[in-house]
Formats: sequence, C-alpha cells, structure tokens
Amino acid sequence: MKIEFREINPFDVWIWLKFSTVPSEREKQFVEELFNSWFYLGKLGAFNAENLQVQDTGNDISYLNYDQDGYQNSLLSLMHNMGEFEYNGDWGRCWLDLGTSDAIAIDILMNALIQLGQEYVTIDEVYIGGENADWSIEDSDSRPSFIYDN
Repeated sequence: MKIEFREINPFDVWIWLKFSTVPSEREKQFVEELFNSWFYLGKLGAFNAENLQVQDTGNDISYLNYDQDGYQNSLLSLMHNMGEFEYNGDWGRCWLDLGTSDAIAIDILMNALIQLGQEYVTIDEVYIGGENADWSIEDSDSRPSFIYDN
C-alpha cells in the first residue's frame, strides 16, 4: 500500500483511498467502521501525545503507578468533525476536522488501514490531505459549507 502525504490543514483535511477494484458493500462497511471508530476515539481525546504514560514506561508495565491527573494536566487533544465517507468508482474519501488531536492519530489510522488492507480490503493507495483533480471536493455534501466562508 502506497501512503502519500499532501498539503494538510488539520482543520480541513481529506483522506483518500484508492482501492484495487470498486469496493463491495461489505468492504465499504469495513472501511467506514474503521474511520468511525477512529474518529470516535479522537472525539474523546484518545490521541493525546502528552499523556502516553503506559507507552512512555516501556515494556515492563507491571505495577505501573498511573497518574490519574495526567490527562487533566495536558492540553486538550480532540477531533472536531467528520463527514460521511464517499465513493466514486474505485476511490473513497472522507473529510475531517482533526481539531487539536496530535499527529499520533494519523499513525494509528495508517497502522489500522495497513492491517485492514492486508486482511479484508485491498487498498492500493492512501493520500492524506490535498485534492484529486478528477473528483472535486467542492461537490461534496459531507464537508460543512462554512469551510468555504474563510
């Protein structure tokens, strides 16, 4: 799977998937469940790189003294909004406002997409950010219209 980053505005970003064939309804469901789950975690502040106490501890987490205030003492890291997943032939795309979530969110999504692509849905390419010339984002109903008012 090819993964390419384009110009990214975290408050107005498109994620594009190019499938090997037109995805079936079942394959679409897998992709949409992944994105919905990922977004839900982001909406709840799960992608907060300032509070990775378990990760930062290392391999031996037995008897870890977890700081209950660690989350409260870090900056909020929340995703704000996600549009409906859209399809056009062998392409899929989703608009997101990643808000103040940390970049670890994209790493986690890429890890999940790679595994999904190996086991359930053949995804040839993933593009983070930017636009596709042959599929205008202006025509999308899932992206809030206020984005264009800037």
